[in-house]
Amino acid sequence: MATYTVYQPPIRAAHATAEAERFAFVRDGFSGKAFLFAPLWMLYHRMWLVLAGYVIAAVVLALALTAVGASDAIKALTVLVIEILLGLEASTLRRFSLRRRGWQNIGIVSGADLEDAERRFFAAWLQSASGAASARVPPAGPAPAAYAARAETGPDVIGLFPQSGAPR
Repeated sequence: MATYTVYQPPIRAAHATAEAERFAFVRDGFSGKAFLFAPLWMLYHRMWLVLAGYVIAAVVLALALTAVGASDAIKALTVLVIEILLGLEASTLRRFSLRRRGWQNIGIVSGADLEDAERRFFAAWLQSASGAASARVPPAGPAPAAYAARAETGPDVIGLFPQSGAPR
């Protein structure tokens, strides 16, 4: 099962439910797309600051490796290591970009795939939203007389728990 963090965009409408289709689900774990197509992946997710940092770091690293006279194998290995790191940290970079644009982390959800995670999140989210309106009225509990009657008959014991007052 994959774990996703859920981000809500800055609210434009009166209700957050009007913006529910804009929520972003960021999957934890290695990103193959970011590993294989790093600049395109950054452009697709509108990660301008991350892309600028990536380009600057790539140019500086290429110039530094050329200045020290590194072989082509070392240059290729360096690029491979950077791409692997980018694939590993892609979700962190995406979360950074979302938070920088004002998006709020509103939850974490697990699911077999993105569709399952969305279904689970929105089911719980809508239930808590509808429960918030009814949470103002405290739920009715058992009457104090019910507790007294239960204490007279003795406690209910389930499983291997010892009975109260029994010798050790």
